[in-house]
Amino acid sequence: MSERVVPAPGARRRRRPTKQGVVLSEELIVGTALRLLKEHGAAALTVRRLGAALGADPSALYRYFRDTDDLLLAVADELIGRALRAWRRTGDWRADLRELGLLIHAGALAHPQAAVLSSYRVTGRTNEIRSVEAGLGVLRDAGFPDQEAVGIYHAFIDQALAFAVLDAAAESLPRESRRADEEMWRATYARLPSDTHPHIAATARHLVADMNRSAYPAALELLLSAAGARLASFTSGRRTKP
Repeated sequence: MSERVVPAPGARRRRRPTKQGVVLSEELIVGTALRLLKEHGAAALTVRRLGAALGADPSALYRYFRDTDDLLLAVADELIGRALRAWRRTGDWRADLRELGLLIHAGALAHPQAAVLSSYRVTGRTNEIRSVEAGLGVLRDAGFPDQEAVGIYHAFIDQALAFAVLDAAAESLPRESRRADEEMWRATYARLPSDTHPHIAATARHLVADMNRSAYPAALELLLSAAGARLASFTSGRRTKP
């Protein structure tokens, strides 16, 4: 999609049939973009391919999005929105953050090409704003001071999105490359001799079993444990004040 200026915001939201009879909307375009990315990769995300997939004149898309970057922000926001729609707060701050993080990560793996292209962006859109509000609410309601809540939320969301991009990029590799990477732990690391690589040799079976899995669940638990320890110190400090 080339750089274009869109009409006024109201025009972007109108829902009327195109010449081909298709009723376009931002939701339909974003959903189609996600499907094209999943099926054909980043190269498929052009105004021509989108128009063909939607059965619409490609120029009609510019009523809704300025350019590819504008569309990618909407795609990123939709991935966040899908995680939020599946998330339910329980009142247990650890469980709530754990579930939200795992949902964000799973959503990225469900759409790896889209995640690689968009997960590192700041959208400023509805779902991202809801996510920030919800995450801060979980932490502040748990008793974290405001500055600490912001710092922990920052670490939490960046960890989730960073692992989303990392693991989605691995999922996006050609099958042969992915298999070669996975086999490397068995074919190379597990065969290194103990006289030259004693620590690798001693842990080889664990490396083979563990390194082809995502480290995100374990990293998330480490972050939540560290946050819990900090909360305990704040709570203890408040109790001991005269």
